[in-house]
Amino acid sequence: MFGCGVGYNASMRNVDRIRILIAREAARLMYEEGVREYRDAKRKAAKRFGPGKALSLGSHLPTNAEIHAELQGIVSVREEKMLPERLFRLRFAALSYMELLEPFRPHLVGSVLAGTVTERSDVDLHLFASSVEEVEEYLEKRSIPFDMEVVEIRRGGEFLEYPHVYLDDEGIVIECTVYPDEDINRIPRSSITGKPMERACLKKLRKILGEMVTTKPDSDDAE
Repeated sequence: MFGCGVGYNASMRNVDRIRILIAREAARLMYEEGVREYRDAKRKAAKRFGPGKALSLGSHLPTNAEIHAELQGIVSVREEKMLPERLFRLRFAALSYMELLEPFRPHLVGSVLAGTVTERSDVDLHLFASSVEEVEEYLEKRSIPFDMEVVEIRRGGEFLEYPHVYLDDEGIVIECTVYPDEDINRIPRSSITGKPMERACLKKLRKILGEMVTTKPDSDDAE
């Protein structure tokens, strides 16, 4: 009995260790190689243990939240000096485009709002319009170049298609997901926490940036 118990505990510890290693590798892939989706990073990380092993891991794979925690750790260590400046620059870019796209009631979501940003981070905005053509016409009238693609998203048991409009601001990608007007109060669930996604309207983002400015140390004080 004791022998079986020890073997079982050792096995569980081994599984936990693999889970941690996969989470760390997935976070590294997202940070160093620019893998954007948690599920893609998780799959690539699991394959490092061999195709057969990856298939057998099943429910022992790390959650998005566990990978996100590892990614936050990497960013805090490697980006400690650059993070405040980079975060302010990305949030300011978000503000500029949210003001430009104000007719579509833009909301900032994702890493720029959360604060876990790297040199590869883009700005994720949610727009609300009667159609994607309305957004395209708005940009074309202002001679603003953009790219567009339709992305399929799973919601519950069904797959929904949402247009994504991509803008470029001197190397910063502004990714705008266009939702129907009636979805303005339907907050998507976070792929990290499973809870309603955190998002910021123009008023909230202005407040966040204002707080960043007031708490930023003066260069003279820093010296």
